[in-house]
Order: sequence, then C-alpha cells, then structure tokens
Amino acid sequence: MVEKTEVTMDSGEGTGPVPAKEPAEVLLGYYRDMVLIRSFELTAVEMYKRAKIGGYCHLNLGEEATVVGLTAALHKRDYLFTTYRDHGYALSRGMAPGQVMAELFGKTTGVAKGRGGSMHMFDTETRMLGGYGIVGGQIPPATGAALALTYRGEPGPDAEAVMCQLGDGTTNIGAFHESLNMAAIWDLPIVYVIVNNRLGMGTTVEAASGEPELYRRGASYRIPGERVDGNDVLAVREAAAAAMERARAQRQPGLLEVMSYRLKGHSVVDPARYRSSEDNERAREADPIPALRGSLLQAGIIDEEHATEIEREADEQVSAAVAFADSSPDPAPGELFDYAYATPVANAPHTLPGDPVVEMP
Repeated sequence: MVEKTEVTMDSGEGTGPVPAKEPAEVLLGYYRDMVLIRSFELTAVEMYKRAKIGGYCHLNLGEEATVVGLTAALHKRDYLFTTYRDHGYALSRGMAPGQVMAELFGKTTGVAKGRGGSMHMFDTETRMLGGYGIVGGQIPPATGAALALTYRGEPGPDAEAVMCQLGDGTTNIGAFHESLNMAAIWDLPIVYVIVNNRLGMGTTVEAASGEPELYRRGASYRIPGERVDGNDVLAVREAAAAAMERARAQRQPGLLEVMSYRLKGHSVVDPARYRSSEDNERAREADPIPALRGSLLQAGIIDEEHATEIEREADEQVSAAVAFADSSPDPAPGELFDYAYATPVANAPHTLPGDPVVEMP
C-alpha cells in the first residue's frame, strides 16, 4: 500500500457520547464506510501523482460523514445524482472499490467502462446516475427524473424518490432556480442537497452569494430548507432521511444544506493558496473521522485494536482495488464509438483518424 501522509486518522477526542439508541453495528458500519472513502481518496492522490489517473480529479477528503450520512438516508430504489466530486458517493452507494478505481484508471472494467473517469461515475444497478462534470449539469436531469417518477406510481413510504447533490457555487446558476421552481409547482419527489464547503472553487460563499445561508433559498419557492452539520454522520442521515420521506410520501421537494469542509484544494492539483493556515487548521480539527473514532472509543463500542483493524482492512481493500485496476485492460481504439448511444442511431460516427473515407449508402 502507498504511504498516506496528506491526512491522518489520529484517535481524536470525539464530539461527545454516541447516542445510546443507535445500534453499535450501524455506527461501526458508518465508520468502516468513512474510513474506506478516506483510504480510497488518499490513494487516488498518489495514483494521480503516478499518472495512473488522468484528467480532473476531485476528492471527498473531509466530507466522509456527509457522504455516508446522505447515502444512508436513501432507499435501494432511490436515485442519486451528484457533482464531479463523486468517488465517495459511488463507494457508499455500493459500487465495488475495484470498479471505481478502474474507472479512475480509464479501464474497461470501470463502472462506466473507462469512458467517464473521475467525474462521471454511473451505475444503473445502484441507481447512481452521475457524476456530472459541468457545474449544475446534474440538476435538470435529476428534476426530470423526479418528474418521471410521478408517472410511475403513487406517493407513499415505499415510493421512489431522487436525491440531487450539488455544491454551494451551483446555487447561483439559473438551472438551480428553474429546477426548484418546477419541483415546487409540480410537487416532485426530489431533495436537493447543497454540500457547502464555503468555497466555490476559491471564492467564499459570502463573496458570491447575496444570501450566504443557502438553505433559505428554497423559501422563494415554498420549499422547506434546513442546515445541518456535515461532520456529524447521524445528523446528516436524520435530516436527509426526513426530507426524503416527505418527498416519497407527500411529493414535497426539499432543500438541505450540509456544512462540510473539504481538507484539500478544489482538485488534486489545487494547492489551495487562497486558504489561510488558520483556516486549514480549523478544517483539520473538524475532521469527522477522528471525531467519530474518538466517540466510538469513548462509548466503549470499539477499542484501539479494533479501530486499527478497521483501518487496516480499508487499506487492504483499496490495495486490492489498485491491483485490479492495474491489471485491467485498456479500451481498444476500435471501441472508441461504443456506448455513444443507448440504441442504434443512423449515420453515427464509426471511423478513426487515418481510416479511409467511406461514402454512406
């Protein structure tokens, strides 16, 4: 396994006692998922430096509690649309680490057969429909999916619903407001989740938004909004679950703002010089993984040996994922145009550069 030095997982002191009503196995499951995401993302940094991963690469480092809390609120039949910061969501939604890493490597065994890469995780089985590279590109399709669900059945506790995750900077684009307006007037079963890391790339929310408390923006469309601490996996899960339940049972759209600060720059290659040393220190102090680790230790749910074993198992899973991706085949040039369309399309491109020109019949 590559050495991980960027972000540590010290024991921490925790954020207070773990709620007694929460089953220990659930809390341990959340901790395992968060540690796996952390190990995966730290390894992705190293693989990018080794040129195993190309293109853009955006990480969920520091957002693990947000990712796991949000996906824990989803039913198996719910649909998830995300931004390009999507690796953790793919893992937490149930995609195999090897297939996710293979997608980062651009291999045919990846979740999108190597066509999508870091920003375009996609899997119909787990109902995660992207990873979108364009800021806000996921919002209209997610809203359209919610509209489609209204034709597929009646509302109820077991109905399907949509979660659409977006970043704080996305709330300033037109598609955000247009989609919320349509969701409100058509009573769509969708919850829009703003992951607010306080920086739209390098610009603070306060400098870019006339209303920096972003959950309030739903009020313009009479959509209920709520802000929650993204470093508390249980708080995120409870808030998201309640909003998703209203979407399913009442077809009431919701807006959830999750305050979750990333530990790295906007992307792997961003040194984040726009952040002060004090700001970085506050982010490290709020790191959700050592906080949850400390709370589990304090509550007697795990001991140091057990916690270390969970972290070792995560590293082994990620090492196996790297080995799987490394040994997987690259797409062949002749497959360049495969999967461009879901069904055959007349006059679709099929020749490669240098091929002789062939007249179409």
